[in-house]
Amino acid sequence: MKNNKADIYWKKNLKYLTILLSIWFTVSFGFGVILVDQLNEFQFFGFKLGFWFAQQGSIYTFVILIFIYIFLMNRLDKFYRS
Repeated sequence: MKNNKADIYWKKNLKYLTILLSIWFTVSFGFGVILVDQLNEFQFFGFKLGFWFAQQGSIYTFVILIFIYIFLMNRLDKFYRS
């Protein structure tokens, strides 16, 4: 029984990691590299939006995702704590 519980726990953990890292990849590589020309048509705090995502946006997104991961893992730990 405990082994099955541990397997479910790690599968959910890997699911969280996959989703959160996919979001970060999309923001950092997608917005900062691939879509930079389209995003540079817009201004954000006086900077081109594509440039802002490449320089600051991906960092802010990563920090926010760290806090989301902490929240999700604390909730998961409480649920599977025995």
